[in-house]
Amino acid sequence: MYGLYAFIESRFMDYIQLHCSIADGGTKEIIIALLEQEGFEGFEETQDGLLAYIPEPEFKKNDIDELFVPFGINYTIQTIAPRNWNEEWEKNFDPVVVEGFCTVRADFHEKNADTPYDIIITPKMSFGTGHHATTRLMMQQMKDIDFKGKSVFDFGTGTGILAILSEMLGAEDIVAIDNDEWAYENSKENLQRNNASHIQVLQGSITDIAARQFDVILANINRHILLQYMGDMYALLKPGGIILMSGLFTEDVQVVKPAAIETGFSYVQTDALNNWVVLKFIR
Repeated sequence: MYGLYAFIESRFMDYIQLHCSIADGGTKEIIIALLEQEGFEGFEETQDGLLAYIPEPEFKKNDIDELFVPFGINYTIQTIAPRNWNEEWEKNFDPVVVEGFCTVRADFHEKNADTPYDIIITPKMSFGTGHHATTRLMMQQMKDIDFKGKSVFDFGTGTGILAILSEMLGAEDIVAIDNDEWAYENSKENLQRNNASHIQVLQGSITDIAARQFDVILANINRHILLQYMGDMYALLKPGGIILMSGLFTEDVQVVKPAAIETGFSYVQTDALNNWVVLKFIR
């Protein structure tokens, strides 16, 4: 269940609230991903659909009309006066539990004694909180990877959850990168909150990484970026190393999987949730 997530602690400007009528959970996940690419900064599930928020100057109605055509989705909009988005987020955010493994929660939630790994975050963006299906898929796959003493590259770190979990699982040399300034700043805050000391977080692109190789690469981004930097990811992965690729729809597998194999990766498995997938390869 999505809550409303603060993008910054308090942004004093008018927002557009877009209300979509969507019944299917899988379709909601897809629409959230597409709206995030259009600049929407917060999402909230309702009983009959989805609320999405964007600063009024950035709202482009024609683009949204075109985006919704293939889905046949109806929507309404209204202008929302300035408010404290962190306060709204706190009202709606519920802990995320990967059963028997990991909990992602805010600091005002009680610790879950049933999971050995406990991550505390204050997200300032819509993805990376653990609610999104691809984040869950990545975390579930990480459960079965040996991170002890390993080096990890978190490509598109977002709120830093996967990098933090890598350290908790025993990784000792972690580089996390994101090209978004808010993601970069937020991930640094979350690293401090979780006492992570083996993670170097950078703002930039994969091409900014110095020539070296990692034991594990975590790439929860999207089809376009994965295809664009497939060769770069291959060069950064040690022979025998593991890479997880996500941020993908089910239909993306038929494009990304052959591209990865052609680059030199060996396919291992696919896991799916609500029309989203994670692909596992080794070099």
